[in-house]
Amino acid sequence: MLPGGSENSAPDDLRQLTPHRAATVTFPGGTGPLAALDTGPAARGTVLLVPGYTGSKEDFAPLLDPVADAGWRAVAIDQRGQYRSPGPEDPGAYTVAELAADVLAVADELRGDGPVHLLGHSFGGLVTRGAVLADPGAFASLTLLGSGPVGLTGPRAELLDHLAPLLAAGGVPLVHETLERLALTDPRTQEVPAPVRAFLAERFLANAAAGLTGMGEAMTGEPDRVADLAATGVPVLVAHGVDDDAWSPAAQEDMAHRLGAHHEVIAGAVHSPAIEQPAVTVAVLTSFWASVPAGVDA
Repeated sequence: MLPGGSENSAPDDLRQLTPHRAATVTFPGGTGPLAALDTGPAARGTVLLVPGYTGSKEDFAPLLDPVADAGWRAVAIDQRGQYRSPGPEDPGAYTVAELAADVLAVADELRGDGPVHLLGHSFGGLVTRGAVLADPGAFASLTLLGSGPVGLTGPRAELLDHLAPLLAAGGVPLVHETLERLALTDPRTQEVPAPVRAFLAERFLANAAAGLTGMGEAMTGEPDRVADLAATGVPVLVAHGVDDDAWSPAAQEDMAHRLGAHHEVIAGAVHSPAIEQPAVTVAVLTSFWASVPAGVDA
């Protein structure tokens, strides 16, 4: 899988296809509508969930009903160029600043329904950090889930470098074909249920090519902005799988210390705790949101 996805939970887990009560809606973005799943207004406020690179709103499917049942409105979006959200053909339209502006636009739509707690997974963590830095007062809290302090490095970044010329030569279909061949060598992929594999293929092929290029460059080129985030005073949770293989657990722990943030390590998870360990992830998240002082409001 490219950064932003990991399939390591039980073979009978429905994962992104987990049933939920959320409605399919759209919110206005800077270059077009943003597809979303929305559980509807709730007494305790709203949680805005932003996926990672090559991800989508469905990466939060197992969390939606439990979060709603705990009293929060859950809104998960596709970023521009992802799955059901159209995106421009210019890679320059997928910078962290541009994507963060989309997040702020959605948050503005949600502002009347109590405090807005923001969560970004993987690359979505860099985007949501950008949104908080652009307007700290818009959010009651920020959760960085499997995300890091600086642009991605290591094997996943190397894979992006390898795929870039393929994307230029043959577009999204050639990249997908290459990744599918690589997946045949990974026994974990064979454990993913066939309907989920079909969904993941459909979703990947729906990505905008310019989005894959622009987001990839943004994800590997992001500077360290931890000190700036700490200076905002926005409450932060850093949470990740015990075996995260994107940003290392050590790097994320250090980031949490530098932020003075809550820090949670999720056992049995790699890079996608919401899919791999949803019940534990819900417990971690709802405990953190409930701990944010009532006076902190967006």
